[in-house]
Amino acid sequence: MMMDFMCIIALFAPITAQCALASPPNFVLLFADDLGYGDLGCFGHPSSLTPNLDRLAAQGLRFTDFYVTSPVCSPSRAALLTGRYQTRSGIYPGVLYPGSRGGLPLNETTIAEVLKSQGYTTAMVGKWHLGVGLNGTYLPTKQGFDNYLGIPYSHDQGPCQNLTCFPPDVKCYGLCDQGVVTVPLMFNEIIKQQPADFLQLEKAYSEFASRFINVAVQNKSPFFLYYPSHHTHYPQYAGADYAGKSPRGPFGDALMEFDGTVGKILKTLEETGVINNTLIFFTGDNGPELMRKSRGGNAGLMKCGKGTTYEGGMREPAIAYWPGFIQPGVTHALASSLDILPTFAKLAGAPLPEVQLDGVDMTDILFNKGPSKRQAMFYYPVDPSEKYSVFAVRWKNFKAHYYTRGAAHSETTPDNNCSLLAFLKYHDPPLLFNLEADPSENYNLDGTEWDPVRKEIQTIKEQFEASMVFGESEIFKGKDSSLEPCCTPNCTPKPECCRCTSAL
Repeated sequence: MMMDFMCIIALFAPITAQCALASPPNFVLLFADDLGYGDLGCFGHPSSLTPNLDRLAAQGLRFTDFYVTSPVCSPSRAALLTGRYQTRSGIYPGVLYPGSRGGLPLNETTIAEVLKSQGYTTAMVGKWHLGVGLNGTYLPTKQGFDNYLGIPYSHDQGPCQNLTCFPPDVKCYGLCDQGVVTVPLMFNEIIKQQPADFLQLEKAYSEFASRFINVAVQNKSPFFLYYPSHHTHYPQYAGADYAGKSPRGPFGDALMEFDGTVGKILKTLEETGVINNTLIFFTGDNGPELMRKSRGGNAGLMKCGKGTTYEGGMREPAIAYWPGFIQPGVTHALASSLDILPTFAKLAGAPLPEVQLDGVDMTDILFNKGPSKRQAMFYYPVDPSEKYSVFAVRWKNFKAHYYTRGAAHSETTPDNNCSLLAFLKYHDPPLLFNLEADPSENYNLDGTEWDPVRKEIQTIKEQFEASMVFGESEIFKGKDSSLEPCCTPNCTPKPECCRCTSAL
């Protein structure tokens, strides 16, 4: 069945492709953190140095209209891995913390679990941010990943003022979260370092990823590698190979290091001979943290950034790369991180989870540059609720805002609509923008001739809301400091005593 499907793809592809694959396709999913639409060289930034991502964009398919489901980390990651809006899984409002009692519910089905059903070996390296819980209840190894190396939440969720972020001993910029344990580096469910050594972190990640790919190839096993990077989230860091190398400063150095790890993964795929049987997909979790000024990202033409339901908060760069199967070019098809699970499942010949999915299959976009099966995208705020429901809806090239609000994450920009002081505002009739003509959301279409568009969007919104069943909030389960990961759990005084180092 898989051979037949791959041959069909090859027939539709405008370039020659090999049908006789030794195994089902491998998947590498790259996920940047707090990266803006305008941060990559291939998406228009004049001083970012990202040669490996630029190569993927030049030789693969670049998406111009790709969306995530939330303008902050945890809910966006939940939607990516499950193909379901975070409101269904309960990863709202906001994000999970080191001592959170909740996490991604174990009855949710992740991409890793979907692929494991077809004999895939799976690994994750980097930022999880979907819960730790009592005795590691919610860690990646409990959610379909055979192996895991990484920090289980955001690397600013622990004191960082005395940690080194750039060589030789440049301390991290800012204080990060106080009163909690320093960030741990975990291998599977064991803490290997606390605090994590930022200068060596990406080296450990790239070596882990390379070992995983090599072993999978040796065992002739199809594989899924998920690499959600900490870059370019605050505080930025980089090791000796990248520190001071970017004209863009600390943010640029961190972005270069992420790109370097991508390059090492590509090199391993080439050296093991599986690059032509591997689909690589890249995107980011949410828009840039503009409050960090030059130490934050850039949304390009898009309005505002992280924390908002404007385009800058939820529209992300995205690239699909598969030599011999995906023709180089650009697609304007509407697509989302929700669509990755059903797409990978189809290519692997895996059955879909028997739940309400919000994602759709993207294979026609990938292999034929065809139209999207997705007609609409729904924008939830950081704190979604049944009372307010979605803040905005995109239908085709139109976007209607029912509510708008600024965010602390998007402070410091000249646009007052992005500020925390731009309080919640209801719009009746909804603001309406043509995103093809006006991607910056500057010019409201307020004439009566646009009433049919508003009516169509209202109908789509009502249909979607009728299908939405809010899951129990995992964040509202609260926090317990005893759940914070500590490599010496019985030590005192906490959190200061939680320190250890061991070989990976």
